[in-house]
Amino acid sequence: MQKRQAFEAAWEAACKVKASTLTVPSGSVFLVKPISFSGPNCQTDIVFQLDGKIIAPTSSASWGSGILQWIDFTKLERITVKGKGVMDGQGSVWWNDSPTYNPTDDLEESDSGKFPSTKPTALRFYGSNGVTVTGITIQNSPQAHLKFDDCTNVQVSSVSISSPGDSPNTDGIHLQNSRDVDIYGSNVACGDDCVSIQTGCSNVYIHNINCGPGHGISIGGLGKENTRACVSNVTVRDVKIQNTLTGVRIKTWQGGSGSVQNVMFSNIQVSEVKTPIMIDQFYCDNGKCSNETSAVAVSGINYINVKGTYTVKPVHFACSDSLPCTGVSLNTIQLKSVQESEGPFCWEAYGELETPTVPPVDCLKTGKPPGTTVQSKSDFC
Repeated sequence: MQKRQAFEAAWEAACKVKASTLTVPSGSVFLVKPISFSGPNCQTDIVFQLDGKIIAPTSSASWGSGILQWIDFTKLERITVKGKGVMDGQGSVWWNDSPTYNPTDDLEESDSGKFPSTKPTALRFYGSNGVTVTGITIQNSPQAHLKFDDCTNVQVSSVSISSPGDSPNTDGIHLQNSRDVDIYGSNVACGDDCVSIQTGCSNVYIHNINCGPGHGISIGGLGKENTRACVSNVTVRDVKIQNTLTGVRIKTWQGGSGSVQNVMFSNIQVSEVKTPIMIDQFYCDNGKCSNETSAVAVSGINYINVKGTYTVKPVHFACSDSLPCTGVSLNTIQLKSVQESEGPFCWEAYGELETPTVPPVDCLKTGKPPGTTVQSKSDFC
C-alpha cells in the first residue's frame, strides 16, 4: 500500500525528539509519493536511517501538475541521511516522456496521463545546516539525483549514484547557494554533470570521487539570462573521470555578471574523456544565444597533475572577448589522444605554464589582458 502517510506520521513523531531516528528497515520496499520532511520547528540531530528501498511512483497522477523534488528535507539543523539502502526514482518514464506500467508496481494504479514538463530531483535538502548524507544509493532519478540548495556545512561520503549515460539532465550532485561542502569517497554515473556547482557556492571540497559516464565535474552554467553569479574557493582533487563529455569544466553564459575565482583542479585522472580541461564562456544549450559583451569573470583557475587520455580535444579555453580569463595556470598536464583529434584551443585566456605540457598548450597568453573591461566593480562578488 501507499506509505506516504506512514512516513509522515513517523516524521511527525521523530521531529519532536532530539537525536531521534526514523528507520526504513533492511529488506523492506516502500512505494512513496513525493514527500517533504520539514522544519524549522523540528529538534536537531535527526537521523533518517535508510537500510531498505524506497521507490518513486511511475504514474503521472502521483505528481500532480509538477513537483520539484521527490524526497525533500527542508529547514533542518544537523540532519543525517545514512544507511545501505536505495532510493530509486524510476526515472525512465520521465526520460522517455511516455509513462508505462511496471508490473512490479501493483501497489498503485497505472494511468495514461502525460507527465509534467518539470522533472523532479530525487533527494533535495533546502535551507539546512549540518547536513550529512552517507552510504546510500540513489538511482534513476527523473532529473538531478542529490541537490543541496541554500545549505551550509554539508558532508557527502560513500554514496553511490547511478543512472544511464544517456538519461537527460540527471546530474549526480547539484550544489546551489551552499557553502562549506565536503564530497568524497563516492561513485557517480549519470547522464549529466557528476557534480554541478552553481551560483552562491563557496568553500567546496570534492575529492576521491569516481565519475562516469556523465559530463564530468562542472562549475556552472552561470549567468544565464543576464543574472549575477558568484562561485569561489573550489577544490577538486584526487578524482577519476572516465568516458565523459568533459573532465573538469567551467561554463558561463554570455551576458551574465559576477565571478568565478580561486579554483583548484588537482590530481585528475581521465580516461577516454572527450575534452578533459574546459573553460567555456560562450556556453549555450539551446542554440539561440546572442552575442553579449558582459560576462561572468573567471580568474585564478589552477590545473595541477591532470593526466590520462582524451578523444576530441585536450584543452579548450574559450573566454570572453570583453572580459578575458585571467590567472589560468597549468602544471604537469599529460594528456594523450586515443584517436585522431584536435589540438588545444585558447581564446582570450591569460595565464602561465608552470611546467611543459603534453601536448604543448602554446595558445595560452601570458600576463594580463590590455584595456578595460565592460563590468563595473559592483558586478563582481
